[in-house]
Amino acid sequence: MDKMSHNETNSEINNTQPRPIIWSIAGSDCSGGAGIQADVKTANALGCEICTIITANTVQNSTKLVAIHPIEVTTLQQQFDCLLADKMPKAVKIGLIANNEQLKWLIQSLKTLKQNQPGLVIVYDPVMKASVGKHLIEEKIQQNLMDELLTLLDVITPNIPEAARLANDTQQTLTSEQWANTILKKGCKTVVITGGHSENSGSVIDQCFCDPLQIKLTSPRVNTSYGHGSGCTFSTALTSFLAQNYLLRDAFIQSKAFINKAFKLSANHHGYYGALIQPSWPVEKSCYPQVINKQDSNSEFALTFPSLGIKNLGLYPVVDSIEWLETLLPMGLEIIQIRLKNKTEAELDSLIQQAVELSQNHSTRLFINDHWQLAIKHKAYGIHLGQEDIQDADLATIHQAGLRLGISTHGSYELKLAEQTQPSYLAVGAIFPTPTKDMTGQIQGLDNLQQLVNLNG
Repeated sequence: MDKMSHNETNSEINNTQPRPIIWSIAGSDCSGGAGIQADVKTANALGCEICTIITANTVQNSTKLVAIHPIEVTTLQQQFDCLLADKMPKAVKIGLIANNEQLKWLIQSLKTLKQNQPGLVIVYDPVMKASVGKHLIEEKIQQNLMDELLTLLDVITPNIPEAARLANDTQQTLTSEQWANTILKKGCKTVVITGGHSENSGSVIDQCFCDPLQIKLTSPRVNTSYGHGSGCTFSTALTSFLAQNYLLRDAFIQSKAFINKAFKLSANHHGYYGALIQPSWPVEKSCYPQVINKQDSNSEFALTFPSLGIKNLGLYPVVDSIEWLETLLPMGLEIIQIRLKNKTEAELDSLIQQAVELSQNHSTRLFINDHWQLAIKHKAYGIHLGQEDIQDADLATIHQAGLRLGISTHGSYELKLAEQTQPSYLAVGAIFPTPTKDMTGQIQGLDNLQQLVNLNG
């Protein structure tokens, strides 16, 4: 059962949980492939309710763009007011803005929305050209208006030519990182540059820049002529995941998995330029991109850590004292983790030595949280690291010492990243809300847990 059907089954039993509402402010594509039409199909596939404010009616088909008919601002305002009174959005996706008058209206409308809806997420797909090559914007956009719009955005999703143009690099002489930094300095919080327009025939690299975060994903390029609407689909998928409270990194990787799944469905279509097929929720491991880690060149990422030698972990307590170890170790549990916080280095050294010595009299496998140097010194069974700790730890030394390695993951992005390290086990959490630490945006729930199990294979 894929995630979408799983969610639908739940909704039949409990329909008290409304689908998150997103607004699409974009143009209508009469050929059905891009714009509002792609947005509606994508949002529905990913479990969101979508409302639309149509900025222009385009006359186009698979071979040509004949005409663009912008909608009057008075009509846009009427649509806006009507929705504002009844269906407040969790997120807004912006597509085609046909002229400066519409852009002025949009800026004021977004400011009004932000005042009425704290936490509103705004995603902009800067549509500049139709797939058949003709410009969609009927006049040159004023730079001061575009700069003001950028200050209101949470995410912008340009392709390579669009990113260069937004960064005023018409000859494309700069790097993607330089384009992104230029856009970020104008006030946009996150820049996602899609890689479909690159000249690399074998793979596509998509990049997310959110100072100081940089995420790179790579996927095999699918050779198909059914790509009409892929940019709109990606940006709406990203909006849909963000509207469902996914962290940016997870929304990014899952949106790319959704696009990869769509292209796979279209892989055998050639010769006729058709519309992208919007698929169901991406649960298949084969659809997910690989994370390009800045440390990929390091040989430690070719390591495979030893197995635990057990079929399942069973009850896995995480304790914070020697006293708890003394209580639990006689119970014959397969595994226990000790997590020591707010201790001096000398105290940690003594406590970890005691913990390891205690565990040696029992069959329980003891994992030390974080303090890998002391775990090696005192010959612990294993070490447990969080994602941030992996970046600083010497994995090759841990591996050479013969320790098992467990890694915490919170969502699909961290799961794919952790897979590169080949740990002894992966921890997923938190599944349910916890008062013990701040897990903002990281509560997985049972549906996500099922998806992560599928991704882990």
